[in-house]
Amino acid sequence: MNSVSAVRQPALTQPDPTRITVAYGDGIGREIMEATLAVLQAAGAPLAYDEIEIGEQMYLQGFASGISPEAWDTLRRNKAFLKGPITTPQGGGYKSLNVTIRKSMGLYANVRPCRAYTPYIESHFPYLDLVVIRENEEDLYAGIEHQQTSEVVQCLKLVSRPGCERLIRYAFEYARAHGRKKVTCMTKDNIMKHTDGLFHQVFNEVASEYPDLVSDHYIIDIGAALLAASPDRFDVVVTLNLYGDIISDITAQVAGSVGLGGSANIGDSIAMFEAIHGSAPDIAGQDIANPSGLINAACLMLTHLGQNKMAATIMNALLATLEDGIHTADLFSETYTRQRVGTQAFAQAIIERLGQAPSKLTPVQASTMNKPIEIRLAPRLKMSKKLVGVDVFLDWTGDSRDPNELGRQLEIVAGNELKLKMITNRGVKVYPNGLSETFCTDHWRCRFVAQAAHLKANHDGLLTSVPVTYPQLTQLLDRLIDAGLDFIKIENLYEMDGTRAYSLGQGE
Repeated sequence: MNSVSAVRQPALTQPDPTRITVAYGDGIGREIMEATLAVLQAAGAPLAYDEIEIGEQMYLQGFASGISPEAWDTLRRNKAFLKGPITTPQGGGYKSLNVTIRKSMGLYANVRPCRAYTPYIESHFPYLDLVVIRENEEDLYAGIEHQQTSEVVQCLKLVSRPGCERLIRYAFEYARAHGRKKVTCMTKDNIMKHTDGLFHQVFNEVASEYPDLVSDHYIIDIGAALLAASPDRFDVVVTLNLYGDIISDITAQVAGSVGLGGSANIGDSIAMFEAIHGSAPDIAGQDIANPSGLINAACLMLTHLGQNKMAATIMNALLATLEDGIHTADLFSETYTRQRVGTQAFAQAIIERLGQAPSKLTPVQASTMNKPIEIRLAPRLKMSKKLVGVDVFLDWTGDSRDPNELGRQLEIVAGNELKLKMITNRGVKVYPNGLSETFCTDHWRCRFVAQAAHLKANHDGLLTSVPVTYPQLTQLLDRLIDAGLDFIKIENLYEMDGTRAYSLGQGE
């Protein structure tokens, strides 16, 4: 099979096909896509295809994100995108196509099912069967980074309430639709109390609306350790972008093979489906790549489109093939492999077993989901916001890099209306009353608040921060410039609905 046109037309007895977008990608992409499309055609999947070109050749033609404007039009027109792996050229400022598509098309949920295929694929966890649902657009993957001083760079971690809510709602709806019993949240909110804390808070709010499902929470470090040591205790795991990227590879590895994993990237109007492995250019063109990951992804696509029985039929034929010992080279086992085959022969073996179910592995049951999951966010009122201070970040070394020297200078610069509350270096308070042992770089956070008592009693007798005005902040910056101090950024400090909306310094 040389192109997608070979499987463009469905059988006459099928209903009107769903039109999807297909891209072969780079490296082994063409081989595994041809194998996957052959299986879909043989199974009678009612699909029609529009092909686009993406990846390395498009990068080299001058498209910095690896995709042309015309291809975007095709993606917008169709409901689903089945994508082969791509190669991103090294250097030259090329952007990740996967990240570009996920964020540009609003593909907010990355869904990675993971199960064990023991004993045919070696794993220490024969009952492993879980799904990682990862936030796909925010967190550190916003990719907002700056070099701020000679010694310090920063990466901004952005987390939004709508982004948290729609992902978490999707996780609970997915669990219901697929007969799952428990949803586990993983964060690091013992440290990142505002960003990860928001994710955990929204999880608790949404979980209360699903009393039929068990919900729990783990700090990500122990959660990842448990996923590696006893993954069969988990069912659906929902987490932020970076953590999800890491733990979904952990679960795929402990299941026995990253090469078998497929993933879905879900948005409101379009979804993208792909294998989780890369383009493997070192083995391209040799007919030895394992197409299982992309076939798994295609089955996720069929389920998303409501073609549940078709997805189950193909997955059970894949399981029967593994069970019969028909394996590609990466799955070879002295004990269980009866025949080592290439990419296209493996696809043909699956085709020959369509309609069969495995006898030892647990067969796949068709999902009850007959249409894509739709998420509606709960309406929320705008929060009240009060400015109570500012963090000014300085690039400063001084003669001795002594925070007390900087503190004395800033006490004068603060003026009559503001006061210096503290200085931190890499988050640790170093002034006033810092420890001499604390190592300091050239990057300093200097917190200013109102000169009046930092806290005063409101009419209810509760303590609240004294407000600060924007003119006070601009005048402070002017004084810093006049003093020859190099400020590199500021962060305003707010109270939101009367609650402190910024982190304290370590030791503050």
